[in-house]
Parts: sequence; structure tokens; C-alpha cells
Amino acid sequence: MSATQAFLELATPAPAAVTVYTVTAARLWATAAALLGLAGAIIGGRVFARSRRRPGAGGRKGAVVALASGLVAVAVGVVNLAVADGGPGTGNGVVGGAAAVVAGLLAVVLGGLTLLPGRRRQA
Repeated sequence: MSATQAFLELATPAPAAVTVYTVTAARLWATAAALLGLAGAIIGGRVFARSRRRPGAGGRKGAVVALASGLVAVAVGVVNLAVADGGPGTGNGVVGGAAAVVAGLLAVVLGGLTLLPGRRRQA
């Protein structure tokens, strides 16, 4: 072993073990996507409930926001799950990615149901 190799081994820090509480970039990215999907689902649920109570007060902007945020959350969650090289607890954001996909799909469904033409009634 040469002196350069020995120096590089000493200078390169050993990767720290990822625990359940370690915040990695992938976990942070997946959590942000899951929160975006959750926000879209909440907005979509509120808009959908409002349109059921009062016909004509559907809130097209809220439904579009729910639909867009749901689509972004699903896309980011699927990409995160596709690039993850381990299961839950490995620091790859698998749980957050799955939560983003589920919450995003819920937001897309609620936003889409609010925008359906058959749900609109002229008052």
C-alpha cells in the first residue's frame, strides 16, 4: 500500500449508519411529496364537500389545485420508489414515496370528481 492510498483511506470518512431517525435527502424529498399530496387531498375533499352541499359553488380553482398537486405528488412518489435501492428503514424514502402516491391519487380523484361535467347543476 502506498502512502497516497493510506492517506485517502484515512481522509475518507466511513459512511455513517442510517438509522430510523436519520434524515436523508431521499427521505426529505419523499416527505415533501407526501405533504404536497396530503395538502391536495385536503383541498380536494373540502372542495368536493362544498360542491355536494351547494350546487354551483364547486370551486373550480380549488379542484384544479387539488388535481395539479396530486399529479405532482404521484409523479415524485413514483420516481422516488423507482430509484430506491432498499426497503423501508434504509433511508431511501420508500415509506414517504408510497404515502405520496396514495395521497396524490386521492387528491387526483377528489379534484377530478369535482370537475366532472355531470356534477354541475345550473341553479
